[in-house]
Amino acid sequence: MKPDLLEILRCPVCRSELTLTVGRREGDEILTGSLRCAQCAVDYPIEDGIPDLLPPDERDL
Repeated sequence: MKPDLLEILRCPVCRSELTLTVGRREGDEILTGSLRCAQCAVDYPIEDGIPDLLPPDERDL
């Protein structure tokens, strides 16, 4: 994902802003890391450049 995307992404549960933690970056693309909602205390993973913004109760169904 591109860091600019953080400006429009919001927590799918409470609509709060998300904080980015970068794991691996290639150029200006973030390949791994996480997006954290401080309000909900939930982390949303970024894998292969794709943020997984499914609410926690809908993951791994």
